[in-house]
Order: sequence, then C-alpha cells, then structure tokens
Amino acid sequence: MVTTRIEAVGSYLPEAEISTAELLAQLAVDAPLDLERISGVRHRRRCAPDEDSFTLALAAARSALDNSRYDAADLDVVISCSITRIHDDEFWVEPSFALLLRNELGAAGAVHFDVSNACAGMMSGVLVLDRMIRAGLVKRGLVVSGEYITPISDTAVRELSQKYDPQFASLTVGDGAAAVVLDGEGTGTDRIDYVELNTSASFAQLCLGMPSDRGPGIALYTDNRAMHNESRYLLWTTRQRDFLAERGSGFAAEGYDHVIHHQFSAPAVEFVAKIVEREFDAPHPPALMVLDRFGNTASTSHFVVLHDALRQQRIASGAKVLMVPAASGVVTGFLSVTLGDLRV
Repeated sequence: MVTTRIEAVGSYLPEAEISTAELLAQLAVDAPLDLERISGVRHRRRCAPDEDSFTLALAAARSALDNSRYDAADLDVVISCSITRIHDDEFWVEPSFALLLRNELGAAGAVHFDVSNACAGMMSGVLVLDRMIRAGLVKRGLVVSGEYITPISDTAVRELSQKYDPQFASLTVGDGAAAVVLDGEGTGTDRIDYVELNTSASFAQLCLGMPSDRGPGIALYTDNRAMHNESRYLLWTTRQRDFLAERGSGFAAEGYDHVIHHQFSAPAVEFVAKIVEREFDAPHPPALMVLDRFGNTASTSHFVVLHDALRQQRIASGAKVLMVPAASGVVTGFLSVTLGDLRV
C-alpha cells in the first residue's frame, strides 16, 4: 500500500512588520479591548507594495522546492489553497492561481487546480493530494497557499466603532505563505498517519468574508463569542475520539509529541487544552505557536508554524505532530504526521 509523507516544507513571510500597539494607534476610536492580551498577537507581517498573495505563494513554493529532492518539473500536481487570491491589485478567479504557479515554477506537466476552504484550505489541499497519491493517480505534488489578508485589518481600522464590533478579529491577521511537497514514499517513521476533516454547516454564518457593508474594501465579520466556545471545540474532540476508537486506539496511545492549533488566539488554545485533557483523559501535548510574532496567517498557519519549528530545531526527526484546524464553515478535523528528516 502506498503511504504518503511530507517530503519538504517551505514558507515565506514578508519583511515588513507592524505591532499590535501600532495598529491600534491607527483606530479612529479608543481601542475597545486589550487586543494583545486577549489574542496573544504582538506583531504581524505585512506585504510590501510589490508583494501580494501570488508573490508570497510563489516564494513559499520555491522555498519548499529548495528543501526538496524534487525539481518543479517532477511534480504531477500543483494545488493552490489561498483564500485571498490577490495579484496585480485584482482578486483572481480565473485563470487559477495553481495554473499561474505551475507556469512560473516550470512544472509544465503538472495537473493544477485551486481548493478554497477558508482557514482549512491548506489542510484540505493536503487531504486531497494524500488521497490522490494513495489512489495511485499521482506520485508527488505541491500544496501551496499565499495569504495577503491584512487588507481586512485596514478595513477594520477605518470602520471599527464598538466594543464587540464583528470586525475586531480582523486586527489579528498577518500576511504569509507556506508550501509542502508530498510524495508516496512514506515509511513507518516518515508518513502522514491520517488526515480527516468535517464541516458543521450550522455554524457557517459565524465568520464571513465579503465586501464591506460600510465602504470600500474587503471585510471579515466574526461572531467571536459563538465561534470560539466549548460546543464548537467539541466538534473536533468528539470526531477524533470516535475516529481513534474505530482504529482501536486513543488520544494518549497515539503518542503525539506536539500539537499545532490554528493560530487565532493564545488564550483560546489554553482553553482548548483543558477541554482536551477532560475529553480525552490525557495530557495535551506541547503546543507549537507563532501567533505572538506572525499573527493569524489564515490558511497557511499550521505550516508556517511547522516550518518555523523545524527551522528552530524544536522538532526532532521521527516526531509525531497533530494539526488541528479551526476554520470558517465551520471546518474542523485533524492531521497526524510523523516527520522524517526534513531540511529547512
């Protein structure tokens, strides 16, 4: 049986940085809440004038290929997962970002398509490519996303006017990109163990990105109280407990060395850890985070964290990492990966 693995990881973050204090100072009203305390975000990266979703994604893809034994011409498929498909000051739908990236990288023979699933986009791309590899349709491919998402924070700065304004969460985002190369040469100590996602459509209205209803620009409207509460987090823990039970396993028995949650709120991750310990009757593995330095980089966040931890040598070869998405939709689930000797 073919086993998928993460063969290489890449990332790109813009050089320009803005602190939470600097961002809040731009508000036309007094800061309604202590954003740094309740989110854990101290800084985030912002695109330079010559950067956008496409240039970020391209840089991350090249970073992954630099860390891979494959060249672009070896790729069978390119999957782009950006929410913000901004290129040359326009939002692109067609041609697909995947086609543009394939051509720019020189992956001439690769199948190409975009997958959009909010902040679970890259996780969804990995799931699709994993299934394609295991089905024998392709041998290797690239999953990539570039997020130029800080325009929603610009809109929030102009329009935020009340303590519980639905645009408040927009102030936590940062620009960034990530990419992974997957192939079918996994082993017992270098493999994607499993990846599963599920959507609960009853929560679909809790976080919506759209043109602003007050003026020009793109806005994000989030019901934070309803989005980030125990019932929503239990969607993940219940699904994973059932999945592991079907495999004759349990959370503690899986032996996760690290967990990477979606980078949206440090206090929320602490709350989730308490739910994990109660629901699974097991310790919560050490959480890897970059939220304080990079903010919420949307669909790229898990793999930005993974790349950063590998670069800092915080993850050893053979470590088992659990990634947990939390995306608009609402999308949750889990990806378990045992990492080989990845170079970054």
